[in-house]
Amino acid sequence: MPGVRNGVRASQLDVHWVKSRHSNAEGNCVEVAPLTDGGIAMRNSRDPDGPALVYTAAELAAFLAGAKDGEFDHLV
Repeated sequence: MPGVRNGVRASQLDVHWVKSRHSNAEGNCVEVAPLTDGGIAMRNSRDPDGPALVYTAAELAAFLAGAKDGEFDHLV
């Protein structure tokens, strides 16, 4: 799936979406899926046909490291 761009319809991607076990019944969920080119797609599970955001593995790793360190705790 080379060249997958931000904003592509998430439902058009032939991928296996994974939802966090911390998701809740109110639908507050984000799902991620690996892409064949090494990228990672992300979508809002409440809008599975909506746009997917696409990140490199390095971008997502940097975000996750910041989240683990509490850098974004002030947002919630």
